[in-house]
Amino acid sequence: TYTLGSAWTSKDEDEIGSIEAGKYADLVVLDRDYLTVPESEIREIQSVLTLLEGEAVYTDSDSELGF
Repeated sequence: TYTLGSAWTSKDEDEIGSIEAGKYADLVVLDRDYLTVPESEIREIQSVLTLLEGEAVYTDSDSELGF
């Protein structure tokens, strides 16, 4: 992932580094909240949607979230 500072350093701040319309997004939507699940369940967390450079590269069609 890139932060705005890293994007500026690589001169890519117009394309990456912050969440704005027109910029690429790498994003994962998880089926559970990583910060609140019991530690023993962390390994069971799965992605229901994965975006890479703004394109969906994985969707879980069985997800209750409807992706």
